[in-house]
Amino acid sequence: MNAFLQGKAWKFGNDVDTDLIIPARYLNTSDPQELAAHCMEDADPGFAKKVRAGELIVGGKNFGCGSSREHAPLAIKAAGVSCVIAASFARIFYRNAINIGLPILESPEASAAIAEGHTIEVDLATGRITDQTSGQSFQAAPFPSFMQELIRAGGLIEYVRERLTSRQG
Repeated sequence: MNAFLQGKAWKFGNDVDTDLIIPARYLNTSDPQELAAHCMEDADPGFAKKVRAGELIVGGKNFGCGSSREHAPLAIKAAGVSCVIAASFARIFYRNAINIGLPILESPEASAAIAEGHTIEVDLATGRITDQTSGQSFQAAPFPSFMQELIRAGGLIEYVRERLTSRQG
């Protein structure tokens, strides 16, 4: 995971629940690519075909509320979204996103100001969010170093795998 991300913003509103992120009718699989094909389908039909690798989602308050399954952040990550910025996140979504290595940043100011289609740059190490289209900058709380390591590794499982491999080698 690169500490600097840059991409186009896809904007969503408040209370985007996990059923909007990945509809329950597709939860008969945990295959990331199958989930990605239906990412955000009930919020924006066709999103999965429009989004490009490295682009970002900007949500309002309570992003990821609803189900506790990891399918929602997994679908977003597998769709190629590099980061989610929101005014606030549901706690279980926040933790699940970190566990699977999807960077997420809370910034009510960035959430309110960033418009769909704007080019956004994110510095994960500092939490700095820059809207290159409008010229505005915002500060989110940066991840503690151990959480940056989890995200860089690609999630909790990959992080543990790396640590076990390094101890054996």
